[in-house]
Amino acid sequence: MRGSLDGAALRLGVACSRFNGQITTRLLTGARRQLALRGVVETSTTIAWVPGVFELPLAARALSLHGAVDAVVCLGAAIRGETSHHDFVAGAVANACQQVQLECGVPVAFGVVTTDDLQQALELSGGRYGNRGAEAVDTAIEMASLLRALNPRQVRAAGRAGSARREPAPSEPPLGGSGPGGPR
Repeated sequence: MRGSLDGAALRLGVACSRFNGQITTRLLTGARRQLALRGVVETSTTIAWVPGVFELPLAARALSLHGAVDAVVCLGAAIRGETSHHDFVAGAVANACQQVQLECGVPVAFGVVTTDDLQQALELSGGRYGNRGAEAVDTAIEMASLLRALNPRQVRAAGRAGSARREPAPSEPPLGGSGPGGPR
């Protein structure tokens, strides 16, 4: 059994980091394009902006527990700075996102680029290596579809808990690069 990439009947949450905004806005653009390509209606998408990648798992958990989404996509960029901060943050965020999906039963797709430098992040956010935001959308849709097929009663009950709503993007621009202290 496999999940489908048809997202027409799905509601997705997207948690996006403002830190390293030059990259995360590209990831979000790729995610939005993929959502449209897969048939996810814009009004069935909730976008939650968080300060940095470290806050992504908490937003993913809140979206999952609300009951208004079938899957969550986490978007962010952890770019290695001059300190070891990147090493601690990237692994912690990946583990926490996995924990959220295991505890909540809602797929959480990891669209966080973890790179050594800005050029690598650009290549992974719409450059020659594709867009990790778009890839994370496909993962989220496929997993939500698979879970529906495996346990349709559980999904129907969760769907009654609330309805999706789309949050507007904040008026302030995303935060800048990784800075001297490394990624956030």
